[in-house]
Order: sequence, then C-alpha cells, then structure tokens
Amino acid sequence: MISIKTLNSGINYGHRFTGTQTIISSFIGFSLYSSALTANTFDSFSSLSKAGFLVPLDINLEEEGDSSIPKIPLSKGITYVGRDCIPVTDKRLSRRHVAINVFTDGSADIIVEGTNPVVLRSKNERKKLLSGEKWKIQTGDVIELIPGHYFFKYVPVTNNKVERFPTTTREKRPLDEESSKGKDLACSRKRMQKFPEEEALLRSSNDVLRCNDQEPKTSSEGIRDFQVSKDKLTLTFRLLRVKELPEWANTNAVSISDVIQGNVLLAILSNYMVDVDWLLSACPMLKRVPNVLVIHGEGDGTLEYMKRNKPSNWNLHKPPLPISYGTHHSKAMFLVYPRGVRIIVHTANLIYVDWNNKTQGLWMQDFPWKDQNSTSNGCGFENDLIEYLGALKWPEFNANLPGVGNFSINPSFFKKFDYSSAAVRLIASVPGYHSGSSLKKWGHMKLRTVLQDCTFEKQFERSPLIYQFSSLGSLDEKWMAELASSMSAGMTEDKKPLGLGKPLIVWPSVEDVRCSLEGYAAGNAIPSPLKNVEKEFLKKYWAKWKASHTGRCRAMPHIKTFTRYNGQNLAWLLLTSSNLSKAAWGALQKNNSQLMIRSYELGVLFLPFSKKYSCGFSCTDDGLNLETRQDKLTSARSSEVKQMKLVTLAWKDNQNKECDEVIKLPVPYELPPRPYSSGDVPWSWDRRYTEKDVYGQVWPRQVEFICDPYLEKGADQMRFAFINQCGLGLFGVLFVEMFL
Repeated sequence: MISIKTLNSGINYGHRFTGTQTIISSFIGFSLYSSALTANTFDSFSSLSKAGFLVPLDINLEEEGDSSIPKIPLSKGITYVGRDCIPVTDKRLSRRHVAINVFTDGSADIIVEGTNPVVLRSKNERKKLLSGEKWKIQTGDVIELIPGHYFFKYVPVTNNKVERFPTTTREKRPLDEESSKGKDLACSRKRMQKFPEEEALLRSSNDVLRCNDQEPKTSSEGIRDFQVSKDKLTLTFRLLRVKELPEWANTNAVSISDVIQGNVLLAILSNYMVDVDWLLSACPMLKRVPNVLVIHGEGDGTLEYMKRNKPSNWNLHKPPLPISYGTHHSKAMFLVYPRGVRIIVHTANLIYVDWNNKTQGLWMQDFPWKDQNSTSNGCGFENDLIEYLGALKWPEFNANLPGVGNFSINPSFFKKFDYSSAAVRLIASVPGYHSGSSLKKWGHMKLRTVLQDCTFEKQFERSPLIYQFSSLGSLDEKWMAELASSMSAGMTEDKKPLGLGKPLIVWPSVEDVRCSLEGYAAGNAIPSPLKNVEKEFLKKYWAKWKASHTGRCRAMPHIKTFTRYNGQNLAWLLLTSSNLSKAAWGALQKNNSQLMIRSYELGVLFLPFSKKYSCGFSCTDDGLNLETRQDKLTSARSSEVKQMKLVTLAWKDNQNKECDEVIKLPVPYELPPRPYSSGDVPWSWDRRYTEKDVYGQVWPRQVEFICDPYLEKGADQMRFAFINQCGLGLFGVLFVEMFL
C-alpha cells in the first residue's frame, strides 16, 4: 500500500493506493488516478470564483501583506465563511460562521450562521448582527467576523476585474496549501514576490472562473429546473453530487447512499477501481448484505489488500483478459431485493474522489420478479444483459435470499426478472476477436446495429456528434472515420440515411484543470499522454469543457457521453464507461469482418422511441404494495404509445408543442460546444506546467511514496522519494492503453 506526500509543501494527503493503480509513462511516479484523496482533503477548501473576494485587513483596516489568513473567494450564490477556510483555532469562529450570498449586481447579503455576533462596517456606521440575522452589504463594506477581530473587506469582481481601493497598498498572494498533520486542508497562502503575478493568474484563469458556480446564461434555470417525477426517472440519467458545489448545482443529483439502500439481499458491484475502506464507510449497509460479489479490474497489489480487508462474505472476481492491455472498466451495480432487481450503470470508480469531486453520470431502474408462469423469451435489454454477464465468467455460487429462496447465482439467474419496461438499451464491450454473428454484438458495431434500426427526426440529418470522455487513446484518422460511421447510423422519417455527422471532442484544457476544484491533481483522472493528445489531425476536433448551467465548470469530467444533437435537441445519447480508444470501442480488422476489443465496458443508450410510459416500479418504496405494483405494470403495458423527445436542460418548452413526452437529459456541458481558441491547450498529464494551480502547486508535484509491507510479503517498510522529471524519459516504460 502506498501513501503520497508532497515534498515541497509538506502535505500528506493520507490516501493509500496500491502500486497497481500506478502506471509509468515516460517517467516513474505518475499516479494513474487521482490517488483517491481522503474525504477531508477538499472539505475545508473554498475555491476561487468570479463573483468577488473577502480581503483580510489588519486592525487599521489596511490589507495585510504578511498575514497567513487568505483572501477568501466568493462565488455567485451562497458561500460559507468560517473556520473551515480561515486557518485559525479560535473556537469562537464557527466552521460556517457566516453565509455570503452574492448577486449579479455585485451586492450581497450576509447571514450570520454561527452563534456569536458579527459586526458590519458600512458607510462609517458599525452594526452588530446576531445569529440568524441578514443584512445587505456593498462594495468596500468591512466585516468583523468576531467583534474587533478577523476583519475582511467585501470586494466584488466587476467585468472580470477585482475592484480596487486606495487601501490596497500591499502585495497580493495566490492560494497555496498547508497541512494539519496530513488531514484537513486549510486555505492558506504563501506570499508572492510581485503583485502583477496575481493579476496574471486572474487573467489567465478568467475563462474558467467565468463559469464557476454561476447561473447559466444559455438557460436561466439550468439544472435548478431539473425536476423529474419518480415514474420518469428511468427515462433519463442523473449527475453525481459534487461536494464543493452550491446546492442549486446538485439539484436532483445523487450520492452512493441514494443508490445502495433498502433490504438488499444480493449485490454485484462491477467496477475498475475499488477502495474497500471508503466503500464500507460510505455505505455501511453493505456490511449487512448477506451476499456480495465484487467484479473488479484491480491488479495483484490492490487485490491482496482487498482480500485482507473485505468482509468475509464478499467474493472477488477479476474477469479474464485474453488480449494484452485490456481491463475490466465497466461500472455497474446489480442489487437484488425481495421485490426485484435494481440495475445501475454509471461512470464512477468506487473511490472517494469519483463520488465527491468530479462530474459523473448515473442511470438506474428497478425491475420486478417475473411471474413464475411467464413464458417470455425476453426483450432486447434482457438478451443484451444476460449475454454481457455471461462474458464476465464469474464462478457460480449459491445464495439463500431470505423470503425468496435458494438460487445459483450465475448469468441465467437474472432471467428471473421482468425487463419489459426497460427504458434504455445496453451497449457493452467484451474483449476478444469478434466475427460472424458476434461482430455486431459489442463495441461500436453494437451501437451501429441498434441505431440502424432507429428512425429519427429529419432535423438530425447530417447533424453533429459529440465525443466526451476522460482519457484519450492512441488514435488515427482511419479509426476515427470508422467510429463516426457507427455513430452516424440511423434513418430519417422519410427512410433516408442520416448521413455522416461531424464530431467534436469535448476535452478539458490545461487552464480548466489548473483552476479546477482539485487543481492539477484532477489531471490524474484525465490520463492521456502528450503523444496521444498533440496529434495534428486532432486539432480540428477540440472543443471546450464549459458547464455553467450545471455548475460544473470546475468539477473535472470523469463522465463519458457520446451523442448526436441539433441545437438543444438530442437524437440519442450514450452514457458509458468507454473512453475514446480502440481498446474500449474495438477496431475492425480483416477487411471489416472482425472486431478486436481489449476491454470490458458498459453503457446505456437513450433513444426517442415511441414507447409506453415507465411504470415507476420501485424495489425500495415501502408505500408500493404488490397489488399497486401489478396495477402499474398492467397500466404500463396497455398505455398509449407516445413519441418521446430527448432534449438538454437548456431546451425551451415553447419548441415543438406537438410532442407528447419531453425527456430532459442533464448533459453537463453546453451544446453546441465552443471550439478551442488559439490560446487553449488540451490537457495532457505528462507535460510540465509551471503556472501554479489554485492550491499553489505546479505539475508534476514532488512526491514521496511509502510502500506498505504487504507488497514485500512481510519485509520491513521501505521508503523512497523522487522528483518526477517530466519528459526526460529516463525509465521509458510502456504506457498502458487500457486506461485510455
């Protein structure tokens, strides 16, 4: 087991991860993933924003040049200020002492959240505010968080510039980071040598900071208006909650405890990375589930740790990988209840950072047990599911499901559920050389086959495509054309092919990563090397990651979406674990008669089918008795067929009044995306970046790895430290395409 320390700042992030989660590209030491920072790492950090600042003052109400108290960034909407973002131990100061609600005109309200009073100095008047009181503050007003102590001046940002006053006579300092015994990250600063350096930081960060936690300009409501009734939830997907975002940005978002809940009798958790310690702390109820199978993609080091620390009733299985550089990358859950099964397909690894700090997506639907007398042959969803599960080849085991019976848990077990109300199609990849009848079962050929059977509105004829993902493989123009051919499949209403769509790649820039919630550390989860990113032919594809309407400009994407669109209308959308790589999607060989895939992937395809309404069946809703459930199912099967229309959150409801059913999909980035400008540089993780991020760090960081003894089977703990020398290639070890 390995923990990371940054040598140049003394921070101990305290997360342990195994050597198998680290791969070596052109140098040793780049963590493949974000090291799954501990839950407290980011909790106390109040991030940079566009709306304004609280500038610390001394007792003479002048800006402090040498104070350890930071300038506190404010976002539009509510920002909490207190001991979590001011590095003091004064217990009179609450963790959430005040809330600052900033408005578009630069004015703001202050609400006292703590128990102690706050003093507001405005226009030469000094007013005491008690707990629970709210007051309007204006530019230049001074707040005493404790009367006579902790002075801050409110300075809004106007036209992308910080308003300045005659009292501003001292040098400014950028955000930096310190540690408190390797635990909570305090918001502190290191003094910079020159004031213009901060100005450069603000200017260069301006494009990213513009959308930080702001209400969208493309849609005045954005995700705030994303309210879906329970019986329609299966027709869309949801974003995962991001801890550092304001509440409006997490409207209808979910956490892992919202998903794994209720009386679970059997759980099959499918993923690539699994942090057993975090998973059990995030979902303690998993300890009580009598049967758990974890299907993972971890290597030997992590596997050994998982075996030592998992509950005794957990079984671990890594599917076979017949082709080198493949991985089990699918992210799904299959939860069996007394009433049925819950199927979840999502994009997050089972680690802390994926469920708290990143833009992620999740779809789920509950299905009832089949009638014992049913002779159904199954629908497309069922057939695809059973075939995919069969490819995983887990060892069959017996399980006693209380109140239900004893079963052999194998892929055929999942035929016992009624999938007739499935709202999506499954698009999966399994490793192998697929030909003959298997050619169209997997990867992009499966997507092509499903789309070819679909009819779309004429507006999508030759409409553009979006590829959005978090890791880029080694690509060439021939394969990009092959993929575009599959993505462009389908017919118009007048039976004509839709025709090829022009794809754009939505990908974070260096500036996006630098100014993100995690700073450069977010780039660990966007693991694409320069040799893949800088290919000349890719330049025409790059488009910006902008997510103002969902508040996720600074929550770096780990979500993967592929879609065809026209304005705010969507022909279809795929939420998947697949990145943009041949390993994930497959590559045609032998004159297009064989598809070679290296990895396991799984996604759900949203289509505008003429479809019966979802029944709203739930495995966990105690208010839904058996009779009600059957009534809903019967009603769903006999309901009137209606045409669905897929749209983004920015779609306006005055369009196409003839459509009976509009389904909003929370596409986190803006459509149409803006192409890269000449100054935008696509992120690659093996390049050196010397401009400091929001934590005051450069990239790569100086790190120390501490290896736990189990890796050496009982040997004494060994320590080794090194400085990443990006680009030197001293230990040019193979970069594994499976992560791309």
